[in-house]
Amino acid sequence: MHGNQPTVASLFAGCGGFDIGFKSEGFRPVAAFDIDPVAVDTFNANIVDVARICDLSNTTPQISADVLLAGSPCQGFSTAGKRALEDPRNDLLIRAGEIALAVRPKVFVLENVPAAISGRHGSRWEQVEAMLRAGGYMVERIVAEGPGSGVPQLRKRLFLLAWRGDVPVRCDLAPRASPPLMETLAGIGDASGHDPLPFRPCSREAHIAARIGPGQKLCNVRISPAAVHTWDIPEVFGPTTESEKIVLTAIVRLRRRDRRRDFGDADPVEIDRVCSHLGRCCHAEVERLISLNYLRRVDDYIDLKHTYNGKFRRLPLDGPSPTVDTHFGDPALFLHPREHRGLTPREAARIQGFHDKFDFGDVKARAFRLIGNAVPPPMAGRLAHFVRDVLLPVAA
Repeated sequence: MHGNQPTVASLFAGCGGFDIGFKSEGFRPVAAFDIDPVAVDTFNANIVDVARICDLSNTTPQISADVLLAGSPCQGFSTAGKRALEDPRNDLLIRAGEIALAVRPKVFVLENVPAAISGRHGSRWEQVEAMLRAGGYMVERIVAEGPGSGVPQLRKRLFLLAWRGDVPVRCDLAPRASPPLMETLAGIGDASGHDPLPFRPCSREAHIAARIGPGQKLCNVRISPAAVHTWDIPEVFGPTTESEKIVLTAIVRLRRRDRRRDFGDADPVEIDRVCSHLGRCCHAEVERLISLNYLRRVDDYIDLKHTYNGKFRRLPLDGPSPTVDTHFGDPALFLHPREHRGLTPREAARIQGFHDKFDFGDVKARAFRLIGNAVPPPMAGRLAHFVRDVLLPVAA
């Protein structure tokens, strides 16, 4: 410690969201490492000049800190991606554990997506836990969610907490209320990174956005108040009759109900099955819907033409935002709660919990990448409070 101030260092630090949370709870950042020069420069310009470029896949940096943080890449584990078992980035989870054992901090905190412990992918997480236990650490895992961590979004993250010694600790973190989303987005004004770009009037995007209400999304594969179907927007996707909409709705239900495969969440359906379900012949309507590009043939079956689970997701007015990821700036994926446009980097940063003075640079794509990859500072602060008051006092 530096006087009474505990120290913290971070691996795969990114722009420093993890570190900001610990700094807010009285920790002094002494080192940070990442392979991305843009992330390192952003960290140094906004937090403290201790971050360095480092390829942690083959380098073990010299670190002396009370707490070591690690946010290794999640792309190979995330259900939003391909979840490739042999994605080389997955092995960085183990490298983080190896570096922790070499550095031997009093407390080690490892972060990733909850899917990192699902299925065969979980073997790496289990390996890290076994390594740490064999190295003299007590180990627990927790899942933190945005709304209970001071973050107004549906972000969920898995954390491994490891502390030296043999004193067991029940890792129950006190919840932190998150601010209302609209309050979070209010009053940005001329803050850096906030340059709203409304959709061009009468454009395809403007027509779609006009039909999507708060908390709704463009989605053909669900029947719910949150799903707006393409056939509900005839000015963009083409007109359909009420009878044809009934056929489309039947296909939405049947493709999820009549399963033939053991993967995915839906299957193409037989036309005769649709006719049987509706109690009438619908061959002519199916043929017309194929010609209108609402349906497609799949061998001897038919399926919806557009099967994405959600585009043009409009953020809710009175609930948490969807998870802020690296694509959060794409207006075809996410819409402002009230305005017909996408989100700005500053709005994304606020939802993550970054203060307005944090500068992500002028390149929007880079800014959204840095913001989306970060651990939300308030979520990190919730962990830091527990580490400072509970784990550090018992760590050997």
